[in-house]
Amino acid sequence: MKDLRIIAYCSIKDNTIKLNNRTKIAKDPKLSFLEFAKKAYKEQILDYPKFFKMDNLCKLAFLASDVLCNSDIIKTQDKENMAIVLSNRSSSLDTDRKHQATIIDTKSYYPRPALFVYTLPNITIGEISIRHKIKGENVFFVLDKFNAEILMQYSISLIKNKKSNFVLCGWVDYDKRKYSASMYIVARNGIYKHSKEFINKIFNSN
Repeated sequence: MKDLRIIAYCSIKDNTIKLNNRTKIAKDPKLSFLEFAKKAYKEQILDYPKFFKMDNLCKLAFLASDVLCNSDIIKTQDKENMAIVLSNRSSSLDTDRKHQATIIDTKSYYPRPALFVYTLPNITIGEISIRHKIKGENVFFVLDKFNAEILMQYSISLIKNKKSNFVLCGWVDYDKRKYSASMYIVARNGIYKHSKEFINKIFNSN
């Protein structure tokens, strides 16, 4: 569909959050991700205490999606029918390791439900959906590398078949303290060209 456009896009890397390639929040690069996420939350969200119980992958996606869903052009729109199409390389591996550590020692065996609940990457979509009251279709792809074609074609199909009016797409990956998020919203009307070239530009600008 040639008439689809990207409304807005957000990237998070190196303790910096950018909206439409303009720095929105930047912190001391020496901060850990948890320290950065906590400060970004205090500047941006403030009203969602469950944020602090999330694993790192969810926190990363939650921050990026909140920037997008609260941007001027989308915050007043009805998001109930929004779809979510996310992807990454590491799945929930970072949290899987932590969960495994709680059960591997038989002498101090203590599986933690608070960790176990995040051992699927699509829980990230659930947290975003609860926050923004999104009830549309969703999928989380685990891929070897970023694939703009999959994101593009899937979002086109959703809107073309009238499954959704908006699609929140992107890449959100966290593993061994390395992280990056590149997310954007697609609709029939927007500002930026919905093309593989522009989607790759969003990802590479990160």
